[in-house]
Amino acid sequence: MQDQSPVELLYGLDDRPAPLPALFAALQHLLASFVGVITPPLVIGAALGLGEQLPYLISMALMVSGVGTFIQARRPFGIGAGMICLQGTSFAFLGTVLSAGMLVKSRGGGPEEILAMIFGVCFFGAFVQVLLSRCIGALQRLVTPLTTGIVITLIGVSLIKVGITDLGGGFKAPDFGAPRNLALGALVFLLILLLNRSRQPWLRLSAIVVGLAVGSLAAWVSGKLVPQPLPDLPLVSVPQPFRYGFAFDWTAFVPVALVYVISTIETVGDLTANCMLSRQPIEGPGYLERLKGGVLGDGISCLIAATFSAFPNTTFAQNNGVIQMTGVASRHVGLYIGALLFALGLFPLLGAVLQQIPKPVLGGATLIMFGSVAAAGIRILAGTRLDRRSMLIIAASFGVGLGIAAQPQLLQQMPRLVQNLFDSAITSGGLTAILLDLLLPREHGEPAAVTGARRV
Repeated sequence: MQDQSPVELLYGLDDRPAPLPALFAALQHLLASFVGVITPPLVIGAALGLGEQLPYLISMALMVSGVGTFIQARRPFGIGAGMICLQGTSFAFLGTVLSAGMLVKSRGGGPEEILAMIFGVCFFGAFVQVLLSRCIGALQRLVTPLTTGIVITLIGVSLIKVGITDLGGGFKAPDFGAPRNLALGALVFLLILLLNRSRQPWLRLSAIVVGLAVGSLAAWVSGKLVPQPLPDLPLVSVPQPFRYGFAFDWTAFVPVALVYVISTIETVGDLTANCMLSRQPIEGPGYLERLKGGVLGDGISCLIAATFSAFPNTTFAQNNGVIQMTGVASRHVGLYIGALLFALGLFPLLGAVLQQIPKPVLGGATLIMFGSVAAAGIRILAGTRLDRRSMLIIAASFGVGLGIAAQPQLLQQMPRLVQNLFDSAITSGGLTAILLDLLLPREHGEPAAVTGARRV
C-alpha cells in the first residue's frame, strides 16, 4: 500500500541531487537536529559534574551521530533503513543514564568511573536493540502502543524536573530561583513558543537555536554569562575506544535495557512515517526488511556510541518534518548530513563554547523539549483504545511510577538491588505497565494489540 500524502517529492528515495541542492537540504536537517544532538551531553555533564569531559563528549556525540546517519542512508550489508534517518542523542535515555551516574557518584566514584559505568551498561544494552531488530513483529505484539505511550510519558515527566532545576540556576546553585535566572529562562521559553507558532517553516525549525542564541546574548548583557577563557584543547578530537574504561552493574543495566526496548518501538513508528513521506510501501516483506535494517542500524549506532564515549542514539522524528517541508527524500542527502555532523564533531572547541551556555538559558529550552517528550507519549496514548482496562493500566502505572519518584524514601528499607532498580519512575512505572498489559484479561472482542504507525 502506498501513502497518498499530498506532499510532492522533488527528489525521490534513490534520486541523486546535484551537490549544491543536496548540501542545502542537508543543512536544513542539521539545523533541525543540532541542538537535540548536543543537549543531552550538556544536561548529563552539568548534572554529574563532568565539566572537563564535556568538550570531548559533545564532539563524540556529533561524530557518532554523523556515522550513524551515514550508515542508515548507505545501508551497508543490510544495516540501516536506506533512508534519511538522522541519528541523534536520545532524550529517552537521560533519566536512566543519570541514575546510573548517580549510583556511581553515591559510591564515591569520580567522573571517569561514572562514564565507565554509563558507557558499559549502554554498550551491552545496545545488543538488546540488535537482537530485537530480528523479531520486530513479535516485539510489537509484546510491547503495545499503550505501554509505549505510558513509558514515554513517564520519561518526559521525569525529565521536566531536570529542566526546571536548570531554569532556576542549577542544582545547589547559590542563586537558585533568583529573578534574573527566572527571567532568562522565561525569555527563552516564550521565544521558542512564539517561533514555533510562526507560519515560516525556517523559523519553526530554528526556534531552539534562536532561543538559545538570544538567551545567551541576554545573559551576557545582564552579567549572568561571563565568557571564560577556552581550555587548552587539541585542534581535532581523535576518537578513542573506551577512553574512560569499562564497567557494568545489573542495577544500572536493567533500566537502560528497558528504555532500549521502548526506543525500538519508537524507531519503528519513525521509520514507518519516513516510509510514508518517501512514498515507500508500509506493508509487505520489503517494508519489514526496511524496518529490521533501520532498527539494526539504531543498535549498531548505539554500539559505536558506547564504544567512543557518546550517549545512546536514536532515529530523530523531527527530521521527517524536514522531508515533508522540503520534498527531498533522497537517501543520498543522508550521506551529506552524516559528513557534516562528523566534521562538526572534529573540533572540541565547539563543545567548550557550548558548555558556557548559562543553565537558566539551557533550562528554558529543555523545559519545552522535555515537555514535548511527555506530549509525544500522551499523543500515542490518545491513539489507543482507552477502555476501562487501558485506563486502569495507565492509572496504576502512573501511580506507581510517579509515586515512587515523588517519595523515593519509600524503598529505603528494601535491599539495595530493589532500591536501585525501582527508584526510577521509568523503570517502576514501565514494568508495571508491561506486566499489567500482559496479565490483565482483555474485554471480549478486544484485539491483542494495536500496532498502527504513529501519525506523521
